[in-house]
Amino acid sequence: MLKNLRTQIDRLDDEILSLLNERMRLVQSIGELKNKQNSTIYRPERERAILSRLEELSRTQKGRLEREAIEAIYGEIFAVSRNLEKAQGVAYLGPEGSYTHQAAHLRFGALSSYLALAGIEDVFKALRNKQAKFGIVPVENNTAGAVGLTLDCLAKYEEIKIFGEIYMDIHHSFVSLNDDIKGIRRIYSHPQGYHQCRLFLESHHLDGVEFIASKSTANAAFLASKDRDGAAICSKIAAKLYKVPLLYERIEDNAANRTRFLILSDENFALCEGCKTSIFVHTRDEAGALADLLLVFKKAQINLTKLESRPVKNPSGTEFSHSFYMDFEGHIEEERVRGALEEVRAHKLLWLGSYLAERG
Repeated sequence: MLKNLRTQIDRLDDEILSLLNERMRLVQSIGELKNKQNSTIYRPERERAILSRLEELSRTQKGRLEREAIEAIYGEIFAVSRNLEKAQGVAYLGPEGSYTHQAAHLRFGALSSYLALAGIEDVFKALRNKQAKFGIVPVENNTAGAVGLTLDCLAKYEEIKIFGEIYMDIHHSFVSLNDDIKGIRRIYSHPQGYHQCRLFLESHHLDGVEFIASKSTANAAFLASKDRDGAAICSKIAAKLYKVPLLYERIEDNAANRTRFLILSDENFALCEGCKTSIFVHTRDEAGALADLLLVFKKAQINLTKLESRPVKNPSGTEFSHSFYMDFEGHIEEERVRGALEEVRAHKLLWLGSYLAERG
């Protein structure tokens, strides 16, 4: 019985591989056309439409695959397809095994060419210097708030635009070469990661085990890969990178820890449904200026999804001045958005990008 079932699975795997090869041949043909027309390879709106169609088809077929499983499978298919059309170069805030690396890998897959960089501004510089086509940086966390340096770099590097966004749950994993948790003598982690997992450590009687601080959770995984009696608190991708087995996959105290990452590019995202736009506005230094600004969006019936103040450097260094980072629903090419932004131009305005909004 078991042998028969495995034979059927092998036959289906053969069919799946044949169909995937046929799909990739079509993808290569599309890539050749796109390259001749100098059109965009990465089309998130097309990928979303495919996922929605397949989700509905699976529901109609009463299949076992739900949206999350379909996304996991087709996410890698999409990434391989994009690289067949044209190689994808992706810069990200490193090091290898960081959560930004994991977000980049989630969207661009295993075959893309990755460039790990030491700082957020380094990612912007790499895009400006054409060292990569896309860049991935964190912009906000639901507990720690906005990443100020990312916002400041968006204002500084005006030629780099937001092309997309990724929302990712941040999970810490407990990994070790030793599968007997009682035999662990040292725990490596970045201090922040360690303190975010105190409840797990206490409940498994590990809070008394020697803690060795590492410069990053990725470095913690590397150290644990060299220590049979050691363990690490790190990301899942770091454990995979350094081949350290997962003992517990999600050990953080706050299960709702979520980070938003931006996909950056020197390319603009085309108009489609479900877009979001980001801008910087420097309001007039007078009473009611911010209220007047917000009223423009209210009159245009444009929903604001984020408003974040940022200090502006004053040459004299003696006075405080602020600009506002704003996210709102709609694309810059939509008539209602264009109309609102024309009114807003009475203030100092910088468009940061229009892109497909992800489900946060």
